[in-house]
Amino acid sequence: MSGLPKLPGFSFRDPTISNFHLSQTFNINNGYKIPKIAYSGIGNKELDSNSVKHIGGNDPIRYDPSLTYGRCKTKPLPQFLPHYALYDQKCLTFKAFFKQSVVESPLEFYRVRPVNIIYFLEDDTITVIEPRVQNSGLLQGKIVRRSKIPKYDDGSFWHWKDLAIGKDFAFHGTVYHTVDCDLFTREFMASQGLDMADPEEMPHDPYTVNRQLQTMPKVTKTPPADDKLRRFLEYDGKILKFKAAWDDRENEFGELMKFEILYFLSDDTVCVKNVQEENSGRDPYPVLLRKTKLPKIYTDTPVTYPAIYLEKSDAEVTEYYQPKDFLIGNTIFVLGRDMMLYDCDKFTRNYFRAALGIEQKPAIDIKEPQPAVSPPQIPPHDGLGSLEDSLQNTLTFIPKPPRKDVIKQIVNANKHLRYEMKMDAVHPEDTIRRFILLYSLSDGSCKIQEPPIRNSGILGGKYLRSTLLIKPGSDALNPELYTPVDFYIGATILVCGQRFIITGADLYVYRYMQENSSKFPCEVIENMRNWMFSQGYLKDDIDDLVKENLEAQKKSDEGVIDDRRTTDFEKCLREFNVTEESTHSEKDKQKQDKLLQEYEDSIKHTYKVPPYGVLPVNKECAYPVYIGQAKDLSCTEEIEGKYTSYTPKHIDTPEEIVQKYYAGVLKDQQEICDGRYPIVCTDPPSKDMPCNETEEKQRFLRVTPPDIPSEACKMKQKTVRFEDNERCAKDVNDLCNLKKEKTHCDCTDYSRDCS
Repeated sequence: MSGLPKLPGFSFRDPTISNFHLSQTFNINNGYKIPKIAYSGIGNKELDSNSVKHIGGNDPIRYDPSLTYGRCKTKPLPQFLPHYALYDQKCLTFKAFFKQSVVESPLEFYRVRPVNIIYFLEDDTITVIEPRVQNSGLLQGKIVRRSKIPKYDDGSFWHWKDLAIGKDFAFHGTVYHTVDCDLFTREFMASQGLDMADPEEMPHDPYTVNRQLQTMPKVTKTPPADDKLRRFLEYDGKILKFKAAWDDRENEFGELMKFEILYFLSDDTVCVKNVQEENSGRDPYPVLLRKTKLPKIYTDTPVTYPAIYLEKSDAEVTEYYQPKDFLIGNTIFVLGRDMMLYDCDKFTRNYFRAALGIEQKPAIDIKEPQPAVSPPQIPPHDGLGSLEDSLQNTLTFIPKPPRKDVIKQIVNANKHLRYEMKMDAVHPEDTIRRFILLYSLSDGSCKIQEPPIRNSGILGGKYLRSTLLIKPGSDALNPELYTPVDFYIGATILVCGQRFIITGADLYVYRYMQENSSKFPCEVIENMRNWMFSQGYLKDDIDDLVKENLEAQKKSDEGVIDDRRTTDFEKCLREFNVTEESTHSEKDKQKQDKLLQEYEDSIKHTYKVPPYGVLPVNKECAYPVYIGQAKDLSCTEEIEGKYTSYTPKHIDTPEEIVQKYYAGVLKDQQEICDGRYPIVCTDPPSKDMPCNETEEKQRFLRVTPPDIPSEACKMKQKTVRFEDNERCAKDVNDLCNLKKEKTHCDCTDYSRDCS
């Protein structure tokens, strides 16, 4: 039944099948679909694919050669490129022709018009282009624009498989016959299994052939020995450049005019360009003589030559200018104008030296001596507006605002130096008045404000708006302004006829002088520093300086004493040959105290504070200024005690050594103090007692005075043993209470090595 065709009437149904449910092929476990290994078909019928009886000995479907021979190395797949990218800018070019019938001419019946058929592989489009022929009289160029050309009426298009040499192709009613193709087209067709035929000969156009036969051959002269093509290829772009001058001052309204002469080596032509000068009063015409050959004798022309109708040719000119005629200092004639050459560029000099063996002369100076022009006189200031603003009216016809130092304004924005002033009073009521001078670092202007004084009748407020203060007696056109150099304690300044005396300043003024010490004389800095110190503003500077000196002294002492990372006490012991056995003697203790006292005396503060609390200025002042009395800063007992309390290195006293020793014991045996392990008091073992296993496991806590060598009591034990058993019972926790007075017994002799 399996061999019957599947036609109506030839199909049979199994009557035993009553369940037509299709078994599922996946089981869902924990939300995941897992395929079944074996499942049945419709009606629980066994599938042929899972039946063993359908599997042959060499079943090609279930046979996997990789299980027997292993997997072979597969070649990597080539990179995928789309069709339009693979064949981008790749074209097939065929040479063809078509015949165009001519019905209205008795001289020709048809024309042969050669064309190029170009097939674009990227989108299977075709274009037909006719090469342009000069003087053909035909509208040539693109005949068929690029598009897919239909082949038949069924909607099919011409394909590159249809193209070949020697075939006729009908494109939009015009039949084209192919005769040849280019090399790329032959190679591409051969790679696709298509061999192109041999090229055919392009037929001649009968009308063109008749015209060529009727044309008489031209009679030509023998070409000159000079090869123009070679000269063009060799000297194209190489130009000799000269500077010339035409002196026309002998005529009325004449002047000395400058020109630039260019000699082109490729064709021996000359071009004369006008050199434009500012305010010359002439029209800016660029060229005096366009590029042409320049005859030496302009008037050398036959009398009978019709110069009105014809231009001169090589037959009428005797000689043209050559490079050898252009020498510095010579005069050449340009259509009646005599121009003197006075300079040339570097390339021209090198060309004359290398090619012609001529050394050009140095440049000639043709500049006319200019009369001395007196500097413009600046009128005096009329007092209206600022000096800089009024000066712009004398410099230009249209005044411009004066330029400002923008960088200075940005850097010093909102930065002012504040000074306190008082009037050089003439009237008694002005003696109590005080003023604040604010100097702006951004523009150098000053403004003065007066603080109000209660119950004095003085309102205060703005005394002088922001303006530039001019020093008395300075030049009106170049005035000298007040600067921070002129402001110091005790200085007298004149503001609008009123004298002021500076009596104080901000600490910022002194900081600004320190940062810009090169802008201020040393006496001004010294004056400001004296006043600041007298007012107590430099206290922090003095503290920092003393601290730095102490740290420097500390480093120097540490470098001398602690060279091997040993304590000072140990070095002193080595110096006096003090051994460990004599450390507890009274004599050695006295020596130790003496050495300790000598060390403490050596590190005492002996630095003397400078006269004004800071380092002196390293500048010599010819005329020092001292205003007021400097504060006495001699080193008193109070100051010495304040700064000598600091020691660079702490040395433990004997009491501290004992306390630290017992603190270490307490830290190591903290578990005894916590009560986790009870203290068992036992009798000390005798020396003759044999060492057995039980006693090896028993551990002892040996507490010794710190002056005994540490080798005797280094074991950390779990029990405490004293000579006096009564004290052991009374003071069990004496180690935990370190504040109590303790007198421990000597170490019990105990031999650790058991033989």
